[in-house]
Amino acid sequence: MGEELKHYVKPAGEHVSLGRTLRGVLFAVPAAAVGLFFFSWTGRVAVLPFLAAPVAFFAVFLWYVLVSGVRVAAQWERGVVLFLGKFRSVKGPGLLYIIPVLESVRFIDTRVIVLNIPRQKVITRDNVPAEIDAALFFLVDDSEKAVITIQDFKFAVAQYAQAALRDVVGSLSLDELLSEREQIQIRIKEHVEERVRDWGLRVDSLRLQDIELPEDLKRMMSRQASAEREKRATITKAEGDKLAAVNLAEAAKIMSDSPITIQLRTLQTVDGLGSSPSNTVILFPAQLGELLHQFAAQAGKEGDCKEARTTPGV
Repeated sequence: MGEELKHYVKPAGEHVSLGRTLRGVLFAVPAAAVGLFFFSWTGRVAVLPFLAAPVAFFAVFLWYVLVSGVRVAAQWERGVVLFLGKFRSVKGPGLLYIIPVLESVRFIDTRVIVLNIPRQKVITRDNVPAEIDAALFFLVDDSEKAVITIQDFKFAVAQYAQAALRDVVGSLSLDELLSEREQIQIRIKEHVEERVRDWGLRVDSLRLQDIELPEDLKRMMSRQASAEREKRATITKAEGDKLAAVNLAEAAKIMSDSPITIQLRTLQTVDGLGSSPSNTVILFPAQLGELLHQFAAQAGKEGDCKEARTTPGV
């Protein structure tokens, strides 16, 4: 069988312009009004017709430049504004204006971002190879730092999370890796958060998705688990037999002190055997058995007495 393919969910794209329609309306309506005005004005005033077109074009272009500075930031977005390359302010959400040519803006998504950490090959402390993949959940806490202090914060966080995962898992044994999953996630999260805090980011959580071990190791672990279960079953059965023997001894002692209890127990046993048509039950009176036992004991005593009488005294 080939290697199992994992399908990762791709995160959404970057900023989607919400002001494009607004800019289109703000540009088209006044531009059309200005164009109609100029053409009607040139018809009333004796102005050379070839001057009307350049003037109208310049007015429309100037209006286009002014309107191009209109921006709209969604509720979850913040706009980092740079004035001639220098940081000026953080704007948004809602309607904002950017001075054309002099200012530029970069929109930052402040919602929780999910990054898939691809499968990492790790060697544990006891030299066991393993492959681990995870998902990192983080968000932008300071838009200014996220833009200015790091070139691409998503790529940087992904790379740092991979390194932190290998470092933490490499310091653990296989048993710790399999049994302390929650603690491992917390340790990796703390390693990543300690570094990315300076980038204006905050780690929400990190979850290990899958831990893949070699097939021969899986088989050995399966045999070990089966042997452990068999061991527990044997111990449990032995403890049950011991407890049953103790209870039976106590029951026998109680029955020996009360002969009627033995008879009731005998009747219960006969009733249980008689419910099946395949069983043939032959009843033997318990009293007759006791009489035979007493007769045998008395005959033995008489035999001892006769033997003592025939033996000459000293």
